[in-house]
Amino acid sequence: MSWRKETRRAERGYHHGNLKEALLQAALGLIAEKGAAGFTFADAARMAGVSAAAPYRHFRDREELLSSIAQRGFEQFEARLTAAWDDGRPDTVTAFERVGRAYLAFAREEPAFYNAMFESGVPVDANPALQAASERAFNIIRAAAERLAALAPPGMPRPPAMMMALHIWSMAHGVASLFSRGDAARRKLPMSPDELLEAEVLIYLRGLGFPTDRRPPPPKSAEPPPVPPEASSGSGVPAGGPWGKPK
Repeated sequence: MSWRKETRRAERGYHHGNLKEALLQAALGLIAEKGAAGFTFADAARMAGVSAAAPYRHFRDREELLSSIAQRGFEQFEARLTAAWDDGRPDTVTAFERVGRAYLAFAREEPAFYNAMFESGVPVDANPALQAASERAFNIIRAAAERLAALAPPGMPRPPAMMMALHIWSMAHGVASLFSRGDAARRKLPMSPDELLEAEVLIYLRGLGFPTDRRPPPPKSAEPPPVPPEASSGSGVPAGGPWGKPK
């Protein structure tokens, strides 16, 4: 069977419902290879094995194709962050750390989606579905920030949750864009991107006056511990240790 006959058969299949998905997958492959700005509408059609006119059956132009990819990316991104947050269980700080790791993992594992979402130049507010998907993903970070803000020590002003969410998002996005992507030219680090983000957030929270010591408190005992023989008064060390006998 000739190549032309195979191509015509593929185009007939796309016409019956497969073309849109084929174009989305072709565009994702091109974004992964060249970036969101590195291909044309015709390139996507060629990669999908259809004529240059065929994509117009489903997309107005290249921007609408990118918008659809970004929307799908935000939907997957929201699902990842929601699972990581798990409504703040078992505690706010632990759950928040999972959200940070999930953010970086998505950027690392889905670089084409991440590029379309944040670096394609597609105006989010021009597409209501894309804007809604973007807001739902960001609201996970905002919900975590609201829980963090509620942990402000007594007597200290509680920082605005939206401000915290934007600051934390900026930190996560910076680490993801610079270090956590699968880019060959990314700068090498003496630590993992996850460790870098964790340190940034720790410094940020400490700057706001939040308690950042995660060490568990020493266990309480109803009775003082027994005094070892070498710590008795005859050993030259006061009973109870160098700080004197406990009262």
